[in-house]
Amino acid sequence: MIVDLHTHTTASDGGLSPAELVLRAKECGVQLLAVTDHDTIDGYTAISEVSTGELKLIAGIELSCTWSGVNIHVLGLGIDTTCSRLQAELSDQSAARGERAKIIGDRLAKLGFKDTFEGASALADGRAIGRPDFARFMVAQGYVDSMATAFDKYLGAGKAGDVKAMWPSLETIINWIKSAGGVAVLAHPLHYKLTNAKLRRMLADFKEAGGEGLEVCNGRPSPSDLNYLRQLCTQFDFEASAGSDFHQPSNWLELGCNADIVAPCKPVWARWQHVESTI
Repeated sequence: MIVDLHTHTTASDGGLSPAELVLRAKECGVQLLAVTDHDTIDGYTAISEVSTGELKLIAGIELSCTWSGVNIHVLGLGIDTTCSRLQAELSDQSAARGERAKIIGDRLAKLGFKDTFEGASALADGRAIGRPDFARFMVAQGYVDSMATAFDKYLGAGKAGDVKAMWPSLETIINWIKSAGGVAVLAHPLHYKLTNAKLRRMLADFKEAGGEGLEVCNGRPSPSDLNYLRQLCTQFDFEASAGSDFHQPSNWLELGCNADIVAPCKPVWARWQHVESTI
């Protein structure tokens, strides 16, 4: 079975529209797909207009939060997208992102880069503005030669455009997910560059707050990383998840993960494997 429980569309920072993502997932043989855009459910809801056929869909989201001063991402899988509390919280989150984008624009303007907020807003086309939108605009205007350069010099960690967002706490985000009937899964646990001891503390806090899943496979992990995460998943009694973290077509990453990759851990998708899509 081919699954993918971590994907993005143009509703956040992905390169494919929701319809294009579904079509590509079908071409890649994906049988169970979760659309998990950053802090929005718009990508998933847009798929209601797409014929999914035998491809089963899971409503999802990737939420940003903080734990012990670290920016953490949590996937909410199997959420009720009509949940009024979740919708209200996401609206507030979107407003906060908007204010952050204005600050980034002001800082870049002081460095001599004109109209970056307006340009990034146009590229975002109604969705929440992110640093990649600023980077794309800066490339288009000839301010930098690549998005990598934009982040290295102006938008990356510690640079002028690195405006720290006031994300909710880990506990708060998990409460949002559970209030919408979803399962909280810690996304890409090794991306946070935590020591083994600190990662274990985070996992313990995550579980105590109601977290139930761990993303054992994210993209194309090394065998050693896979073994390590399988061990953690077993030790903390989490359900295992797997996803490509797909943003756009590339030569090194494609949609879909073989379900066997998380064995012998209990897969989180067992919850929905025999349930028809709600769309």
